[in-house]
Amino acid sequence: MKPFQQLPFDALPEAPRLPHPFFAAPAHDEVLRTQSFGPIRTRWRTFGSGPPLLLVHGLMTAGYSWRYVLEPLGARYTLWIPDLPGSGDTDKPDRPYHPDRMAEWIGEYAEAMGIRGCRCIGNSLGGYLVLRLLMRDAGAVGPTVDLHSPGIPLARLWALKAVLSSPGSTALLRALVGRDPRRWVHRMVHYYDESLKSLEEAREYARPLEEPAGVGAFARILRETLDPAEMARFRDALAGWTPPVPLMLLYAEQDPVVPPHVGDALAARLPTARYVRIAQASHFAHVDAVERFLPPVLDFLG
Repeated sequence: MKPFQQLPFDALPEAPRLPHPFFAAPAHDEVLRTQSFGPIRTRWRTFGSGPPLLLVHGLMTAGYSWRYVLEPLGARYTLWIPDLPGSGDTDKPDRPYHPDRMAEWIGEYAEAMGIRGCRCIGNSLGGYLVLRLLMRDAGAVGPTVDLHSPGIPLARLWALKAVLSSPGSTALLRALVGRDPRRWVHRMVHYYDESLKSLEEAREYARPLEEPAGVGAFARILRETLDPAEMARFRDALAGWTPPVPLMLLYAEQDPVVPPHVGDALAARLPTARYVRIAQASHFAHVDAVERFLPPVLDFLG
């Protein structure tokens, strides 16, 4: 298939064409007592053996997004794979989703699991939150890979904020998403190799959006966690900040969600970070470009 050429939803196979061990990974559910979100029932999975490695997913996805790197990463590390608040099978509280609150939750999760200071990979929103966490708490995580994260307030984010700030925007989002959440997530997730998609994936990412609390949390994350005004403050704060741990910035040259010039801008502000760009990959290089994602990541983390 041509890059980014989507299959019609009705043509999606039931199961992905490449097998993965995600559902065989032990699942854990526990109510965590947090300052950021109060008591919150949290779902996470573990996989592999060795020192801990925390994997933080991005917007509108869940721990499932790491499915194709569990085995190669799990051969060296014990993987800790939580669903963020408002996502996956973790609770969707009707509370503020300020980016610092979300970042604090990641630190609280690591503390509760006994893995504070561990290595970390954050994809997209997850990478942005981990960087904000490190700004607040230098010892929260160790060497970190920031995979395709935002961090520069692009025009599209300002436009999104304007739309979501209008009266009735949440109701409109409910109508757009609620009509058919599985078709909606299929349209919103873009891969360089779209043949990796399946109904299994559509079900996993759509499940939170099939309930009002999930759509409400998603709207809050779009409006509050990705607030471009907060992102502008974050960008400006980078100028006087040196990451307290080794940092890699990894961006795909064809990313349609976070364009690679965002990586260029972050690398210019973080000259001590290792900066890597890879070709023929999407916003989810850990899904559709595993063979190009793994070598620099394993070299950096190892």
